[in-house]
Amino acid sequence: MGAHILYKIKHKIILFGLILMIFYSPLLFTKTAHSYQINDVSFIINNNELHITTSLTPEAKFIENIAEGISKEIIFYVDLFRVWKIWPDEFVRGKKIIRVLKTDPIKREYYAFNIEGTTKTEKRFKDFDSMISWAFNLTDYKLTGIKDLEPGKYFVKITIESYTRQLPPVIGYLLFFISEKEFSVSKNSYKFMIPPVINK
Repeated sequence: MGAHILYKIKHKIILFGLILMIFYSPLLFTKTAHSYQINDVSFIINNNELHITTSLTPEAKFIENIAEGISKEIIFYVDLFRVWKIWPDEFVRGKKIIRVLKTDPIKREYYAFNIEGTTKTEKRFKDFDSMISWAFNLTDYKLTGIKDLEPGKYFVKITIESYTRQLPPVIGYLLFFISEKEFSVSKNSYKFMIPPVINK
């Protein structure tokens, strides 16, 4: 009798998990790059420091999900590569920036966390639009100093990914093989010389 009851409970859990999978399927599978676009990856070298500016244009549904209160995690990978004529491009160094977005549509509260390494900073915003503008933009971001870099040709690669943070635990338990990543897009800057070439 006990084994029969356990079987029925297990059957119901699996059925419930499948129903949730169907309901949340738009959030579970990684979207293609056609829905999201990284805008121009620009840089400036000033006082022997390399600064990067870039931004992401997400799809409208992604913004709607955040406005409805679904928490999102946006990850920026800012990587410096050296170009070689014969060998593959060489990864030199990089940084990872995590931005966690949270909204309360009822209270109209908009806040986020910016995480770099062991540093976690909370930010609050007066409205939804200002949070979105901050979340998808890197402006004059210091990637690295260049004094210790070998002379050569380089480029910066930007990769932006997003993960949904509010899926029911049963999905992760029963359907662990499904990615919670919503999208992943990359874009390279144009190539440049270090040290910079000064036009006379």
